[in-house]
Amino acid sequence: MTAIAASGLRISRADYRNPAHADALVALLDAYARDMAGGGQPLSEFAKTHLVAELAARAQAFSVLAFDGAQPVGLVNCIEGFSTFACRPLVNVHDVVVLASHRGRRVGELMLAEVEAIARERGACKLTLEVLQGNAPAIKLYERIGFAGYQLDPAMGQAQFLQKWLG
Repeated sequence: MTAIAASGLRISRADYRNPAHADALVALLDAYARDMAGGGQPLSEFAKTHLVAELAARAQAFSVLAFDGAQPVGLVNCIEGFSTFACRPLVNVHDVVVLASHRGRRVGELMLAEVEAIARERGACKLTLEVLQGNAPAIKLYERIGFAGYQLDPAMGQAQFLQKWLG
C-alpha cells in the first residue's frame, strides 16, 4: 500500500526485493547512524552489505519509506514482538529516520501513520519505541501522535530501557 501525502511526499511500505528500496533503506539508516541522535558513527560494512537480506528473512520485520519525488527522505524500521499480558502482537518502532532537509514537514508523522496501519493489520495491541532524552523534536512528534511513557502503576514509576551487548 502506498499513501500520497498532501505535500507531495510518497509514503510506501518497503519491498526488500526492490533494489531502489534496498538502497534507500541502507543509505537512510547510514545517514541516521552518522547523526548524533544515531550515535555519530557510520554503519559497518557488514551491516550495509547484509541488512536488507536479514530483514527480508524475518517475517516479523517491516519498513516504511518516504520519498520526495525519486529522493528517499525517510525510513521507519519495525520489528513485531509479542505482548504476553495482552496475548497479542506488538510492533516495536526500531528506527525513525528523516533527512535533515525534510525535518519539520511531518514526514515522520506520515510514516508512523503507515506503521500504525500495518500494525493494526497484523492485529497488534500497541506500538512501542525508544527515544533519547535529548532528542526533543522526536519526543514532541511521538507525544503529538499519541505515544506516552510506559508504566503499569504510577507508584512503580515509568519503565526504563536497558541493554546488554552480547560479544
